[in-house]
Amino acid sequence: MTTLDQDDGRVPVTVLTGFLGSGKTTLLNRLLALPALRDTAVIVNEFGEVGLDHHLLEQSSEDMVLLANGCICCTIRGDLVEAFGRLDERLSLHGPALRRVVIETTGLADPAPILHTLMSEPAVTARYRLAQVVTTVDACNGGGTLDRHAEAVKQVAVADRLVLTKTDLVPSRATETLLARLRGLNPGAALDRASQALADPVAWVDGTRGGPARDLRQWLRAEAYESGGQAHHAHGHDDHGGSAASAHEHDGHDRTRHGEHIRAYVVTRDTPVSWAGVQRWLAMLASLCGPDLLRVKGILDVAEHPGTPVVIHGVQHVFHPHAFLPAWPDADRRSRIVFITRDIERDLVEDTLRIFEHR
Repeated sequence: MTTLDQDDGRVPVTVLTGFLGSGKTTLLNRLLALPALRDTAVIVNEFGEVGLDHHLLEQSSEDMVLLANGCICCTIRGDLVEAFGRLDERLSLHGPALRRVVIETTGLADPAPILHTLMSEPAVTARYRLAQVVTTVDACNGGGTLDRHAEAVKQVAVADRLVLTKTDLVPSRATETLLARLRGLNPGAALDRASQALADPVAWVDGTRGGPARDLRQWLRAEAYESGGQAHHAHGHDDHGGSAASAHEHDGHDRTRHGEHIRAYVVTRDTPVSWAGVQRWLAMLASLCGPDLLRVKGILDVAEHPGTPVVIHGVQHVFHPHAFLPAWPDADRRSRIVFITRDIERDLVEDTLRIFEHR
């Protein structure tokens, strides 16, 4: 039995993503300048032959691993495992103790391959754990970016935390309009402005202060999903489900509004469910709908382990090994599973769960 423990000895990893020009490098540079974050390693992925952000970050090369091997969709998994290996070697030779890792992705990136590696690659998970996904959104151009680029929609949809940058450059009404749209795409994500990150950098970089229980409460706020979470259409990559040519067409996107087909909802059950049945159900969903399961996160009351909630977490077809909480995070003992999907209706999820939940 695996028990979920934020302080399990592994190094927390934050994935920092955000579309081109959203200010993530500027924000990260300001954070790394703070003494509280001095024991931070940074892995930078850049699109193309030269990682330009590596030169913009005022950080010693001794603390940075630069990935510059092409499209993140195609090559990041192997490179990331290798990068963690090199990081381990460097630390074993030179120290000091490492408190956290930040992976900064290129603005063109689909973060899913990175999350898959952090959740399922044994060489990585033995020492490192995924703490959170942080996505920066430009208050000036964020709305237009979401309209035009499916990658930006997906970056928002998979985030645990959304950080709005450049809010001082736009009227408050425009900021509120963008915030409402972000809440529609990802109701469970925490929403911050860049100034808030700088005010409490350790809590922001390492994840929600208060541990896994508070993180789950944030994600599972049922009232946040009452509107159905429908936003605007996204087509994006299908994680290499098509031809090699289609997998590399980064520039041929439809110019209509993206995100229309994003769905965010929470599925609840008032009585204990069969853990074996739920596992078969999740495997079925991952097999049939994997590319469109953008994020799945939940807590379950299972008949096989009364009084011990089970935590599940998946990105597309990959699910993190399930874990057990020592106690329920709040008074609500219902099973609750949050889905952020593309073109997967709630009725399909509910109907298929009914088939498996008591088997």
